[in-house]
Formats: sequence, structure tokens, C-alpha cells
Amino acid sequence: MGDKAHAHPGAAGRATAADHPASVRNVVLVGHSGSGKTTLVEALALTAGAVNRAGRVEDGGTVSDYDEIEHRQQRSVQLSLVPVDWDGYKINILDTPGYADFVGELRAGLRAADAALFVVSASDGVDGSTRMVWEECAAVGMPRAIVVTHLESARADFEEMTRICAEAFGGDDPDAVLPLYLPLRGPEAPDGHAPVTGLIGLLTQRLFDYASGERKEAEPGPEQRQLIEDSRNRLIEGIIAESEDETLMDRYLGGEEIDLKTLVQDLERAVARGTFFPVLAAAPAAEGARQGLGTVELLELVTGGFPTPLERPAPSVTTPDGTARAVEACDPDGPLLAEVVKTASDPYVGRVSLVRVFSGTLRPDATVHVSGHGLTDRGHEDHDVDERIGTLSAPFGKQQRALTHCIAGDLASVAKLNRAETGDTLSAKDDPLLMEPWRMPDPLLPLAIEAHSKADEDKLSQGLGRLVAEDPTMRLEQNPATHQVVLWCLGEAHADVALERLRNRYGVQVDVVPHKVSLRETFAGTSSGRGRHVKQSGGHGQFAICEIEVEPLPNGSGIEFVDKVIGGAVPRQFIPSVEKGVRAQAARGVAAGYPLIDVRVTLRDGKAHSVDSSDAAFQTAGALALREAAADARIHLLEPVAEVSVLVGDDYVGAVMSDLSGRRGRVVGTEQAGGGRTLVRAEVPEIEIGRYAVDLRSISHGTARFDRHYARHEPMPQQIAERIRERTPDS
Repeated sequence: MGDKAHAHPGAAGRATAADHPASVRNVVLVGHSGSGKTTLVEALALTAGAVNRAGRVEDGGTVSDYDEIEHRQQRSVQLSLVPVDWDGYKINILDTPGYADFVGELRAGLRAADAALFVVSASDGVDGSTRMVWEECAAVGMPRAIVVTHLESARADFEEMTRICAEAFGGDDPDAVLPLYLPLRGPEAPDGHAPVTGLIGLLTQRLFDYASGERKEAEPGPEQRQLIEDSRNRLIEGIIAESEDETLMDRYLGGEEIDLKTLVQDLERAVARGTFFPVLAAAPAAEGARQGLGTVELLELVTGGFPTPLERPAPSVTTPDGTARAVEACDPDGPLLAEVVKTASDPYVGRVSLVRVFSGTLRPDATVHVSGHGLTDRGHEDHDVDERIGTLSAPFGKQQRALTHCIAGDLASVAKLNRAETGDTLSAKDDPLLMEPWRMPDPLLPLAIEAHSKADEDKLSQGLGRLVAEDPTMRLEQNPATHQVVLWCLGEAHADVALERLRNRYGVQVDVVPHKVSLRETFAGTSSGRGRHVKQSGGHGQFAICEIEVEPLPNGSGIEFVDKVIGGAVPRQFIPSVEKGVRAQAARGVAAGYPLIDVRVTLRDGKAHSVDSSDAAFQTAGALALREAAADARIHLLEPVAEVSVLVGDDYVGAVMSDLSGRRGRVVGTEQAGGGRTLVRAEVPEIEIGRYAVDLRSISHGTARFDRHYARHEPMPQQIAERIRERTPDS
């Protein structure tokens, strides 16, 4: 790293089809919003020769319309792929959103990549959500490196940021997070700020000057060598500590000069194993410049230090019926196994799927088997279908460069997979396979919507179906209790994007309405009622009288109907009619219009007429009897209570518990979860946590997450119940 000769940037360019997995590198960029990920992607594409100036491709088109503000905003909320060529390698750069609401796009990027580049701003530091993603990567052993951006900021301090990264990411071994280069600053400007103009390699002890807009290598002076001595010694010791050669440390401590080639090889192996995490620096190219500071060094790290797809373990694979299958990792000649990591709808092309191939080779116009399982709760039906794919292409902004094939380890865009959804598996039609889906966050912010007009109502179902097909982090619910259509989202920004896509992409205008929780009613004590339905009009009249007693039952009992009529006061054939009327009225509610639950209704007595009594008459009498019993009783309004578990950093436990108490919550326990975190368990009324996904993020500065599960219905406080009854028409 840092000692290679490179062709003129224009000699590289946009990636074509890879011919062997060893020549592919898949890297995902991770970082909070504003850390500079997208700007870094542009800088890397410029240095690799994929663009001839920032935002412009070689033939005069645009790179994802980088120069258009609207498209930048679009990129900020979705996963995007920029493939480039560098020194004979194809690098698939996956740019992920920095907003917490779009963590699903981030997870897709992590699934598609073999290594992660964490982008941190020298002026902003490391936020809580970035730390959480680092821990996710650590859990699966994904190789990682760190790049510090925004060095041009007056507050930028590379050495301090390196210390912060070691503290945040190093865990028990801060010496596993060390810089490979130190930035060099030029002459001080009139404002007192000295810009970063170059880097000095700690291993090579070479100076890389970017002041002219193109990387130039030079010999450092004595002062610069002295500047790097301590950092260089620490880096060498950190690399040797990760070496497989156990004699290396003793030789080094004994005064032996370790060969540079040995150090670089050990460094690359440690990075690829995910045990050493180098820190680099980068800055975008100035106007008219060919290369951004640090971009060559980053591309060298990606090609030399990050693992090939061959080093990634094979995913867990079964047949669609659940039988385990062994698939050799990343064999271009093996059975076809690919995964849809992103789905998008193009107004001209139709549905476009971004696919990572794990085994076999994908070719245009082939017929593949599409399997989708495991997300039925989010509106994704299980499906096994054969589809003929369209063209294969390497995406580059609005352009799509046609590919002749896509081998194991590579990524490509696939057109015309009309049934495929994000997370689906593609395999050979005569050998269908299914990959275990990646873990998706549970959407916990409800967005209740209604069609704006009759025309929108006709298009709403299809539009929602396409929306959830693209985004598995969104859950579609048709709530049978409240009769609302609810989109469950990850946050406000996620909800806003969903509404915008419905409106602009699918032509569906919707209105957002207050989200309802499923309230219930029950009797607080025993009561009785008499239902009398007697009408005379020419011909047959209507005659039915029944007397009932209602008593409360334990939670979860539902409606229990008991017949205790003596002497045939109500003929046997009309007993079911009374029960039917009682249950129909219970479903409509007896006080505020919410379903009645957890009561026993006992039919005690009644009267019938030999001619005028009928099934309909006794149904009506049963309903009237229940309403009369309710009029003379105290009715509890029941609200759903959720079991809430919040995983939060220890620094914010007090704030979280205080907030839960303010939501009428009862904290039922806390326990240490490791890593400086606490799991807080509480029971909270659902009506109080509609926006908890948003509020918790604010309380914990983005470091907490929670889940919720329905526990039971229980009586609502009287003053709150009265306010709800007052808002209910005809209550």
C-alpha cells in the first residue's frame, strides 16, 4: 500500500464484467448523514478515471446526476452502486444513506459487500448509530477500515479524530485502530488555517503531495521523518501483534529492521481477517484537479487489504421446502445462487433489481427461479415463480452499461424481474434454492393513510404493493379492528419518502389521518337488561322479549354466552338468535363504539309469540337487552398495553426511564446488556407510544433501539376515557 505505480487515471474507468472473483472487491461506505460518503464516492470515481471531472462521466453524461440537487437528495435515502476499475480490479462501491430511517438500505449494502469503509467527519466525530453498525460488522467478522473526511474544516484535527476512533471502535484493543498515513498541511492561509496538501506514509516513509491536483511522490525531509517516528513505531508494533509469525515481535524488539514487504503483507492479512482497522484520510479534488487527497491510498487499501469474494463464507442455503443445501462459496461454475439486495421502479424500464451473485454465473435472457419467503408479516407473500430476466448492466447514475454476464462475487442490475422483491433469491429454474434473509429492523412508526379520491382509491392497492416490494423495512397493515390502512415506517423521514413515492412514482395521492389503537369496552360489574321488541303492523308482527344478566370475566376471556332459560320461556330455536344479536351488539360496542370483550352474558328469561316471534325479532331483542344492561352499568374503556424493551446506553438510562413513566409506563425490570448498555423492560399503553420511534431517537441521540409486543388490554384512566367518549359521535 502506497508503493505502487499507477496508470493515468483516464486509463482505468468504469467497470465492465469481471471474469474471476479474485479480481472483484465489494465495499460498502458507512457513516452518519453529512459525513461525506457521497462526496468520497465521487472523488474515488474521479481518481479511478470513471469521470473526467467531479460529476461527469467520460462521454459527457452524468454520474447519478451528482450535479443535480434533487438527485443528491434521492441518493441520500437509498443504496446506490458505483462500479469502477482500478489496477485490474473491479471495485463495486456501495454508498449507503446516513439517516437512521434508512437503515434497511444500509443493511442491504452490508449484505452485498465483503468489507466496510466507515466514513467519519473530522469536525463531527463518531455518532451512536455509527458505533452500532460497527458492532454489527464486528459480530459477523466483516473487515473494516476508517476514513476521516472534512479535513478542510477549521476544527479538523486528524490526530484527535484517530484517538476518538480508537476509543469508539477499538474495544479492548485500541492498538487495532491506527493510522496508515498522517496528513501534511501547507502554508497557513490569511485566516490562520493551514490546508491539508498531502500525506506521509508511515510504513513507506514516503511523502505523497496532492497540492498540484495530482498525486506526486517525494522523499520526506528530516523534520517530517521525526514527525512520524512515534506513530510509525506504534503502527509497526500493531501490525506485528497481528502477524501469524510469532517470532516477529521478538526480532523487532531486539532491534531488527523488519522488511517493508513483510509488514505490508501482514497488514493486508490482518485487515482482510477483520482484526486490524486502519485509519486513512481523504478530501475531494479541487476544481480542475484529477485526484482527491487520499483517494489513491484508499483504492490501494481496497484492492490490497480488503478480502476477495472468495474469502466470504457461503451463505446459509436451503431448498424452498426447507431442506438444507451445501453450496460452495463463490464458484462461477457452481449452481446459480443470487440475491436481490435492492429493488427500484424506473418509469421507462420498469422494475430494476440490484443483484449480488454468490454462486454460479448470471446471464441475460436466462430463465431463473425467484423464491421469496419469510416476510409475510410485512406484506410480502411467499412465492416461487420462474421469470425470464432482461438485460444485465452495471449501473452508473442514469446510465446502464450492458454486461455480458455477472459471475459469483460480482453485482449487476437486472431488468424485467417483475415478481422479484428485495431479499428474494434467484436460482436455476431446475434447481431452486433459498437464502436465509438478512435481519431487517422492525418498523415501529405507524402512518395511517386514506385515498384522497375515488381515482386514488382504485390505484392505492397496487401502489402500496409496489412500495413494500421495494422496501422490506416497511410493513403494510390492513387493521381489521380499526379498519385503517397503516404503513409502519422506521421514522418520519422514511414516512415522508413513502408518501412522496406514492405520489410521484405511482400517481397515488393519499391523506394522512390520525392512527387509531384498538380500544375495547367491558363491564366493570354485574348488570342486567331486558330487551323488548314488539311491533304490530298488518300481517305478521314482531314479538321477542329476553332478559339477560352480564358479568365481567378475566382478561382474555372474550364473550361467553350461557343459556339458563327455564320452562321454555324462549323457544329452543330462538336461543341462538338471542346469542347472535348479543354478539353483533358487542362487536359494535355499548358505550363509545368499541368492541365489548371479557363478559359472560346469561339468558335468564323471555317471552315469545306463536305467530309473531322470529329469528330476526330475537336478534333485535338480544341487542336491545345488552344495550339496556350497559346503560345501567359502569363501562370500562380498555386500551392495549405493549411490552416494550429498550436497549440503551448507560448514559441515557435515566432519561429513558423518566420518559417511559411520563407515558404512563411501568418499568418492570432492567438488566445489563454488555458494552455499556442496559436493557429496560416496561409496560406502556400503546396510545402513548405512537411516536416513540422518533422520540427515543431524540432522547438517546440515536443510540437506543426498542421493540414492542402486545401484552393485553386493561382499563384506561377515567379522565382519559372521558375525553375519548366526548370525541366519539353518539357515544
